[in-house]
Amino acid sequence: MSQPAVSFEFFPPKSLRGSFRLWDCLGTLAPFDPSFVSVTYGAGGTTRQLTHDAVCAIGEQTGLPVAAHLTCVDASRSETLAIAQSYADAGVREIVALRGDPPKGAGQFEARPDGFTGSVELIEALANTGNFDIRVGAYPEVHPEGVGFDADIAHLKAKFDAGATSAITQFFFEADTYFRFRDACVKAGITAPIIPGILPIESWSGTQKFAGTCGTAIPPIMAQAFDNAARDGSHDLLATAVAAELCDDLLEGGVDHLHFYTLNKAALTRDVCLAFGLSRDGALQQVA
Repeated sequence: MSQPAVSFEFFPPKSLRGSFRLWDCLGTLAPFDPSFVSVTYGAGGTTRQLTHDAVCAIGEQTGLPVAAHLTCVDASRSETLAIAQSYADAGVREIVALRGDPPKGAGQFEARPDGFTGSVELIEALANTGNFDIRVGAYPEVHPEGVGFDADIAHLKAKFDAGATSAITQFFFEADTYFRFRDACVKAGITAPIIPGILPIESWSGTQKFAGTCGTAIPPIMAQAFDNAARDGSHDLLATAVAAELCDDLLEGGVDHLHFYTLNKAALTRDVCLAFGLSRDGALQQVA
């Protein structure tokens, strides 16, 4: 099996302790030679400056390609493009362009009168600058605010038509979920890379809440397994096995890039990468 590319998502630290945890995480995962790392943007634009500082620091200190998340929330078009220009000035060449979530308790997204109405407008404006490789989000299961599977795929195609170059999916728990989505995208004329997003399960209770928010289906057998693991103390072993098996199934199905949502906790993601055969020098090893 050929070596897959991997990439890792982090969120910007909000405290000194959080900063140490982020840098420890980077130190643990950098030896897997990620093709890029990304830094998230808080709901409602709440981490705008923190994201910018983290992106620039990671790029300067590690030399890793960094993709900065950028959203349309609570900013004018000119303010958003000024942020993008500041990334370009800092040598950042990758943007994850998203509509973004509203602040907690604010209900549904509402565009500012002087802001971008959604991700497609943002992508088009970023593409017109010529400064960035633009990645976007994709939902292999219906978006919580979406009207249906076909509509989600049509919206994704509009993002690519606007200038996006690749997509990263929301997390999912069964490889067939991704394969059905990938096949439907190809049928719709989407030929750009669609990178599967993997969420190693650090906390089963937290993951259940997150899945409910994102519209991610949890297989009943997996729910039962984690309930059992909570009783016998085998949560981490099960979490590693579940994520590694998903990665292996995706690789067997032709996937050549895996994107991990790390939650700024490196150990489980590291163990998953090792379990499906990726060595710390980025090579795929034969696992007996």
